[in-house]
Amino acid sequence: MSLYTEYKKSLKMLEVEEVLDLIIFRPPAFLLVKLIYQTSITPNQITWVSLFFGVFGAFLITFGTATAFTLAAICFIIYNILDCSDGQLARLQNSGTLTGRIVDGFADYIVAVTSYLAIGVGYASNTNDPFFYWTLTALAGFSNALHSFALDYYRNQFLDYALDRKSILGEDLEQFETEYNRLITAKKWSLDRLLIWIYLKYSRIQISLSSKQDQSQTRIYNPKDYYNKNKRMIHLWTYIGPTTELTFMIVCAFINRWDIFLWGMVTIGNIYTLILYIIQKSVIASLKKVEP
Repeated sequence: MSLYTEYKKSLKMLEVEEVLDLIIFRPPAFLLVKLIYQTSITPNQITWVSLFFGVFGAFLITFGTATAFTLAAICFIIYNILDCSDGQLARLQNSGTLTGRIVDGFADYIVAVTSYLAIGVGYASNTNDPFFYWTLTALAGFSNALHSFALDYYRNQFLDYALDRKSILGEDLEQFETEYNRLITAKKWSLDRLLIWIYLKYSRIQISLSSKQDQSQTRIYNPKDYYNKNKRMIHLWTYIGPTTELTFMIVCAFINRWDIFLWGMVTIGNIYTLILYIIQKSVIASLKKVEP
C-alpha cells in the first residue's frame, strides 16, 4: 500500500472533511500516526493527551498577556493535530471503540467550553466594559455550540444516505444502547457508562428536533439524489466546523485580537449559518422521495 493510499484510508469520507484539516492538520497528524503505529499507544491515549493540550491552552489565555496568548495558540495547534491523529490511527488499525468515538467528541466540547471561559477571564475581564465583553463572549460560545450542532446533524444525515447506514442521524445507536444496558445490568458505574449516557441524551435531542419522518429509521429520499444534491452543501457546512473556528481562534490569539474573534463568531459565523440553513431547506425540499 502506497503512502498516499494509506493516508486516504486514514481520513473520513472526503466530502465531510474540513478543508483546513486536510491541508494543515491531518498531514502532520498522519506522520505522527506512522511513527507510533507499531507501538502500544492507543487512539484513546492520544485523545486524552490532546485534551490536556487543549485545556492547558485555554488555561494560558486566562493570564491575559500577549505571550500567554501565543503559547495558547501553539497548544491549540498541538491539540488539533493530536485530535486528528487519534481518529486516523483508529481507522488504520481498525481499533476504534464505542467510547473512543464519544471521548473524541467530548474532548472537543470540553476544550471549546474552557476556551470561552478563559477568554472571558483573560480578555473580557480586562476590557473597559467587562459586562459587555463577557456577554459577547457568551454569545460567541453559544454560536460555536449552535454551529457544531448544525454540522453534526447534517453531516450525520449525509453519511447515513451516502454510506447506507441504518440509523438516520448518525452511527448506529443500538450499539450504544446495548452497551449502556449491559453496564446497567452489571450495576457497574464507570466513565464509559457516563459517556454513553451523555451521548445517547445528545443524540435523542437531535432526533427530537428532526421531522417525524426522519425519526422513522427509513429512507424517505432517493439516496443517489440525496448524495448528488447535498455533497456540495455538506462541504459548505464544514466551514463552520470545529477546526475552522479553532483555527480562527488560533490566528486571533497570535495577533492578540480577541475582539475580532468574538465579533466574527457572533456576526459572520451566524449569518453564514443562517444562509446555509435557508439553502439547505430548499435543497431538501427538492429531493426525490422514495416510492412507497
